[in-house]
Amino acid sequence: MNEAKPWYQSRTVWGGLVAFGAAMAGLLGVDIDAATHEMLALSLTNGAAAIGAVVAILGRLAAQKTLR
Repeated sequence: MNEAKPWYQSRTVWGGLVAFGAAMAGLLGVDIDAATHEMLALSLTNGAAAIGAVVAILGRLAAQKTLR
């Protein structure tokens, strides 16, 4: 594992956040099943990747120097 990636592209991080959210929801009386956990983690990962792509494109458009 030599390649680095931003934290928001990690399925493990998003899975942990979803698990934490589900645990907190459980404390509040909301029941979330395993299929919903998986769907939420995948949706959040894809959403974060899309946001990262938009930020990268906007950053390139706003850059002051040209690419070689």
